[in-house]
Amino acid sequence: MSPYRTLRAGIFLPPFHPNDEDPLLCMERDFELMQWLDTLDYAEAWIGEHHSGGYEIYGQPELFIATAAERTRRIRLGTGVISLPYHHPFMVPTASSSSTTRRADGRCSGLARGSCRRMR
Repeated sequence: MSPYRTLRAGIFLPPFHPNDEDPLLCMERDFELMQWLDTLDYAEAWIGEHHSGGYEIYGQPELFIATAAERTRRIRLGTGVISLPYHHPFMVPTASSSSTTRRADGRCSGLARGSCRRMR
């Protein structure tokens, strides 16, 4: 290990995919991207969560992370971000911990309040 700090690359993967493509092929392409990033020694990958039905296909990024963790070795995987208003409060840590059981380095998590606003 170098005595100096080094800048390492990372990626944010928004789950945007064309509506006219097969979602399974889009996911497989994203898994292959994670494998390439791991091979290229990227430090981390943040997987986005969106709920638009069709165009953005990862409503629960923990499932994507669990599968990507099986296919990679070194890259740290994280949620960027979990929109808390869309999930039950007990399910967020449960899903998060279940996707980290295989990786010794754990996982990164991003949390947000989402777009829900308080009514007055």
